[in-house]
Amino acid sequence: MSYNSSLEEIFAKINAYQLDRYGLSDQKIDQIIEANNDGQFSTEKAQQAFRTKDAVTGFQWEAFQSYGGWLDGRNFGNEEELRKALKTVQVNIAKYGVINQKGFNEYEIKDLKYALTKASSMGWVSEHKTLALVLVYGMTLLGALLYILPNKKILGPPGIKNDGTFHSKTKNIGWIGILLGTFLILFYIVLYFYPEYMTSWILMVDPVSQWLKGSDAGRFFLYGFIYTLAILVMGIRMIIKYRHSKYQLWRTASVMFFQLAFAFLIPEILIRLNQPYFDFKNIWPLDYDFFFDNELNTLINHGGIGLFMLGWGIGLTLIGVPVMVYFFGKRWYCSWVCGCGGLAETAGDPFRQLSDKSLKAWKFERISIHGVLVFAIVMTIGVLYTYWTGESELLGVSSYKVRSIYGGWIGAGFAGVVGTGFYPLMGNRVWCRFGCPLAAYLGLIQRFKSRFRITTNGGQCISCGNCSTYCEMGIDVRWYAQRGENIIRSSCVGCGVCSAVCPRGVLNLENRADDNRFESAGLIGNDSFPEIKK
Repeated sequence: MSYNSSLEEIFAKINAYQLDRYGLSDQKIDQIIEANNDGQFSTEKAQQAFRTKDAVTGFQWEAFQSYGGWLDGRNFGNEEELRKALKTVQVNIAKYGVINQKGFNEYEIKDLKYALTKASSMGWVSEHKTLALVLVYGMTLLGALLYILPNKKILGPPGIKNDGTFHSKTKNIGWIGILLGTFLILFYIVLYFYPEYMTSWILMVDPVSQWLKGSDAGRFFLYGFIYTLAILVMGIRMIIKYRHSKYQLWRTASVMFFQLAFAFLIPEILIRLNQPYFDFKNIWPLDYDFFFDNELNTLINHGGIGLFMLGWGIGLTLIGVPVMVYFFGKRWYCSWVCGCGGLAETAGDPFRQLSDKSLKAWKFERISIHGVLVFAIVMTIGVLYTYWTGESELLGVSSYKVRSIYGGWIGAGFAGVVGTGFYPLMGNRVWCRFGCPLAAYLGLIQRFKSRFRITTNGGQCISCGNCSTYCEMGIDVRWYAQRGENIIRSSCVGCGVCSAVCPRGVLNLENRADDNRFESAGLIGNDSFPEIKK
């Protein structure tokens, strides 16, 4: 604690010194006002305040052009209005110019604190990384498998087992579930905001990182490592549990493959080959920083392969998504490819029954998820405007501030802390249902322009409620089944569990114009209770 406090004091002193030296001083503001005393602001006149030819003044003038260029040509009724506008420019230069270029911003401080803490770590773990890796992660994996494989509820007759589900202290917001949720929430908070306090965890995966990309691990390598292990181990559980359904077997194998290969191995190997880190299955706006200036510059500066990655990302967003959703619905991504969906479908499967099916939750869902999508679009427009023009503000709003808010509150807070930490409290698709902007984009296409739907046979429905209970997206499937209505809800991710738990074969996942494509292959439909079919 004292070590990190000392580091914070050092960074604060460095930033204060650089701000005092390179920032736009009040005296400089007075000079700019004096040069613009006719009511209409002119950047050319403001240059008189930067006539001194030295490195510091040169930086100040460039920063003023970048963060104060929007003032050029504007009329101000009095000196106070102009001073207020210049004060805004002063703050932006300090926060986004001086701190980012001459000092240490909050992200750099966070990374440096972590790097320095890790480099200074001493003890058994730092001296025996490989052994610690085998003991901690190896024994954890072994323990998980030993718990999963002999589980009678999983190894017994195929299908969902309702016995005791809502009496479980883990699966029905009991004290074990609350403790587990609290642990997950704290894990994400420390990972995102205080990584210097989990350096021992990261040290243990250094051997894996060295093997893959030739350098030591960082906090997000640790996250990817644990994330991938969770999907693989809980994927085995999913395969055993739903072994009666070929659709579920193929779907689970798919998310396990895409997480291991595309989200974890390939990006790390690309770094070893001195190429940009790139997840080929990640799509904007879920990949919200794809159009950030540093990301664009990295891809463009890497020549042919970087331009291919840039084109791939844009093409996947504008062409791939609409085409695939038209033919297969949003399930092709949300339930077969996406890493967030992969974790939800494997590690989050025990908590799917906790999703809120109320009308109130549905109304909130529509507002929240489309609100995040609009936020992501507006942010991206501002980011691209900044990239193309060099100006930091669009309509008086700083694009840097907007992206910082989105990254902190949506990217880290909502998607990470809430999205996964709330599995044992609100079900396994909290982020996918209420926050994912890509799910909103996919859902809009699915709702209005897709062949995919879940068809129902109302005459066979016995109103058991299994389908609604285990719908992770909070859809009251039974309501549709009782009426024989097809389900084309934009929120449906096509996981197929509603069909897998139906004892009467009422529900089928189909693509209109080729309804029996999957069923004829034996991949969907209900074969949970083969004795009924007999």
